[in-house]
Amino acid sequence: MKRLSILGSTGSIGQNTLEVISRYRDRFSVKALAVRNNVRMLEEQIREFRPEVVAVYDEAAASELKKMNPPVEILQGEQGLIEAATLDGVDMVVSAIVGSPGLVPTYEAIKAGKDIALATKEALVMAGHLVMPEAARRGVKILPVDSEHSAVFQCLDGTDMEEVEKIILTASGGPFRKKSVQELGKVTPAEALKHPNWDMGKKISIDSATLMNKGLEVMEAYWLFNVPVEKIGVILHPQSIIHSMVRFIDGSVISQMSVPDMKGPISYALSYPERFGNVLPALNLAEIGELTFEEPDMERYPSLALTYKALRAGGTMPCVLNAANEIAVEAFLDGKILFTDISRIVSDTMSEHTVARGETIEEVISVSEWAKQRAKEIVENNNGN
Repeated sequence: MKRLSILGSTGSIGQNTLEVISRYRDRFSVKALAVRNNVRMLEEQIREFRPEVVAVYDEAAASELKKMNPPVEILQGEQGLIEAATLDGVDMVVSAIVGSPGLVPTYEAIKAGKDIALATKEALVMAGHLVMPEAARRGVKILPVDSEHSAVFQCLDGTDMEEVEKIILTASGGPFRKKSVQELGKVTPAEALKHPNWDMGKKISIDSATLMNKGLEVMEAYWLFNVPVEKIGVILHPQSIIHSMVRFIDGSVISQMSVPDMKGPISYALSYPERFGNVLPALNLAEIGELTFEEPDMERYPSLALTYKALRAGGTMPCVLNAANEIAVEAFLDGKILFTDISRIVSDTMSEHTVARGETIEEVISVSEWAKQRAKEIVENNNGN
């Protein structure tokens, strides 16, 4: 039986993970759950899955949970997340906390020798140069949960990377694929949250609309599969049936296809190297009828271009991009800036950063905090003009 700690259990990935587990209770036990602040849902998960400990990042929310008197040990703050991630007896940590708060618990879990089912992009975006070598030193498996990286992982299946010509990540293009650049300046948060294919949290939905999410996935692929940035491409595929492709040096292409449902890649990460049955509905290509593809327009999706720029700059620049984007997305959702301001704020923050090597997690976090503060100042100046 595989014993799990789930970081981000009340988010979309966490909920889907628990749904998969509920179908295979003889294969998994839940040792720990961790959330940011959704203690109402967490209390329900405690009753159903009976973890040994839970961790709540927000201390006020942790106090609220304690008043509910659930039959479990309650930890709080970042240290609580770390304890949940490194708990004795845990075999695998499902890392699904959105944003930079997921970095340290994931890194500490790796140092504790826990295998990682990775959905927290920021762990590699901010500190891939630290995380991947540490995983190699500890003999830790990092299994991708993002549908795109899971697809690439399945397509490669032990292939010699010298035979790979290009990894091609697919993107739906979000809800604004057909809008002009001028129209993008008028879109509302409510419109941006309406993803055509996937049911995701707010931050990831906005990132999908800007294609920043795909850019972060390019960075993640760079570290997961150890390929040059030139070997990672993006193509728009609005049906979201092909989740990614690998083109080989002989010109052949292998793709991974399924209905767009996160239970597929979650299940594969949990069960690898096996596959569980009856996870997703069978794919019926005759019913789908048409699969289409197009190159992303960098004028419509400047955030994607910024991620390639940050990755080529290396060092701490990807961390700055990620931190500034978190602030810009939050400002857009709060109605403080326009949709088209998101990429501008990220770009302006990056332009003020002098790249450093980021030799420790502490240095990476310090750079992230600087970028968040600078992005906030740019947002405030934007409102003042």
